[in-house]
Amino acid sequence: MAYSLPPPPPPSPSLPHHFTRRSLLLHSTAATTTTKTALSLPHTPTVTERVFMDFSLCPNNFLPDRADTLSPLCPDPTLLGRVILGLYGNLAPLTVSNFKSMCLGLNAASSSYKNTLVHKVFPGQYLLAGRQGRPDKGEVRPPHGLPRNTDTVDAKAFALPHSRPGIVSLSLSENDDDDEIKLDPEYRNVEFLITTGPGPCPRLDNKNIVFGTVLEGLDVITAIASIPTYQPSERIRQFNDLAQFFGDERAQNARNIWNRPLKSVYISDCGELKVTKPSLTPTLP
Repeated sequence: MAYSLPPPPPPSPSLPHHFTRRSLLLHSTAATTTTKTALSLPHTPTVTERVFMDFSLCPNNFLPDRADTLSPLCPDPTLLGRVILGLYGNLAPLTVSNFKSMCLGLNAASSSYKNTLVHKVFPGQYLLAGRQGRPDKGEVRPPHGLPRNTDTVDAKAFALPHSRPGIVSLSLSENDDDDEIKLDPEYRNVEFLITTGPGPCPRLDNKNIVFGTVLEGLDVITAIASIPTYQPSERIRQFNDLAQFFGDERAQNARNIWNRPLKSVYISDCGELKVTKPSLTPTLP
């Protein structure tokens, strides 16, 4: 009985077919250059700062109805839980600094993220918070003198992808602030998003600045993502598209409530947690 040997495996594409001193030297140099380039890329995220956010649910409110900012956003809230965020100060230093300022609330003339709404939830993708406007309506007002964010013109700041649930990103392409607010010379973008999963969200890549990750409390983000949202009928969407085509400003006003949670979800508390040792791993430093 005759046996035939299997054909030999094809040569490795990474190495030349005929080895000479020159070919090996060139191959070694190319590999070394590639390794050095990969190591020198400034895209390695390091958790340099930590903040916490407590999220609460107001089961009876669709929109907050407060006379002033001193009134509670919800008289009988249900605490959903605490989320701890690790921030990448080495990749987006000004974004992280401004975000921390908004968590702490620097002066009485401004409002922090505390008592502000999660105003949009896109199922299976991300949630939005930090919309600017009236604090008595659960929106934020950044402090005067907040530094202008030059990270928005730094390619390095856009390097990280929205590859999994729990990615924290400065919302640029998905920003929901009114146009008249954006035209203010002192406008500073503080709206942020958190990906909810279950998978990646590539539509956000290269358009928004990833500056952190959820270290603890991803189950809280998942719970928020499961809350039903307002979804207009197809007929309403068609009318809205037509109105927007003709430049009717009411079209955008109507869109402001699309994807809004049908129960008010808000940041009931937030603050800073000290980092004693910056970490390259997505765990608590």
